[in-house]
Amino acid sequence: MRDRLLAAERVKAIDWRDGALHLLDQRALPAVERWVICISADEVAAAIRTMVVRGAPAIGISAAYGLVLAARERIAEGGDWQAAWEEDYALLADARPTASNLFWALKRMRDRLDRVKKHADPLAVLEAEAIAIHESDREANLTMAQLGVELIRKHQGNAQAILTHGNAGALATGGVGTALGVIRAAYLEGMVEQVYANETRPWLQGSRLTAWELAGEGIPVTVNADSAGAHILKTKGVTWVIVGADCIAANGDVISKIGTYQLAVCAMHHGVRFMVVAPSSTLDLMIATGDDVALEERDSGELLDIIGQRLGGEAFNPVFDVTPADLIDVIVTEKGIVERPDTAKLAKLMCRKRLH
Repeated sequence: MRDRLLAAERVKAIDWRDGALHLLDQRALPAVERWVICISADEVAAAIRTMVVRGAPAIGISAAYGLVLAARERIAEGGDWQAAWEEDYALLADARPTASNLFWALKRMRDRLDRVKKHADPLAVLEAEAIAIHESDREANLTMAQLGVELIRKHQGNAQAILTHGNAGALATGGVGTALGVIRAAYLEGMVEQVYANETRPWLQGSRLTAWELAGEGIPVTVNADSAGAHILKTKGVTWVIVGADCIAANGDVISKIGTYQLAVCAMHHGVRFMVVAPSSTLDLMIATGDDVALEERDSGELLDIIGQRLGGEAFNPVFDVTPADLIDVIVTEKGIVERPDTAKLAKLMCRKRLH
């Protein structure tokens, strides 16, 4: 399975080469495949903030490379470069406030810098650490894909319909994806007949990105309006809803793309199993419940500006919502699987070493 998934890797959203961070501009997809080149922490923070790069794991990886660029610039300036580097750290941390992977990656980079030996080259050490973060995410995707397939096979192994929301694929990660990694692997095993992708308003991550990824690999995908989700669960024989996550609280509450919560409620009503796929870096044991997470809101213009016209009235535009743990059947991470998640089960999971 691993080799078949690697052979199926066709989409890359992040590329570190020639001392610069190259990001596939996800605002332009699927019409144009355009790359944005970042050579400073300021440019990386702007790319994260303006959705050039999105998806919690991809944001974390990009921020790690952003700190490499920051270190190069600050060292060249001379003086107390680490104090100035901390300003870049804060800038990147503020770029998207909800994604746990962002803070996890930044902290890992700072911790690595704190361990640099006296005569070591700090820039080389930081670059190696950012590359390791990138590679570890790719490996985690592969592991999660295989674990997710085993769950699908266990509960219903024949070809089936799956519903997903948002984009938790190669565009959102450093590898084949979290939710879409599982879907890709299940398709390779002959267990996916049809994928339904919620359009995911207002940025249309489902229709622009998820459908583009899957269709490019010949996986049968149908885009539907978000408001059709419950109807599809009722009428189309869907057996699994599979989504990613931007943050998972210690009790198993999942913070994900707005609309995930209502989809989980509908899935439970219709007896459809609900799977969340995310690396362990998305799980923050310091956050007790989803209610403790600051949910990002974006500009009202994303809802009110339609085809060049500004609609009247006010708009409420939250980016994420909280899906309570009791609506989730299973969380899949590279460390293992947690069914019916709760605080004790997730704490035990985080004590494990990574699966291989």
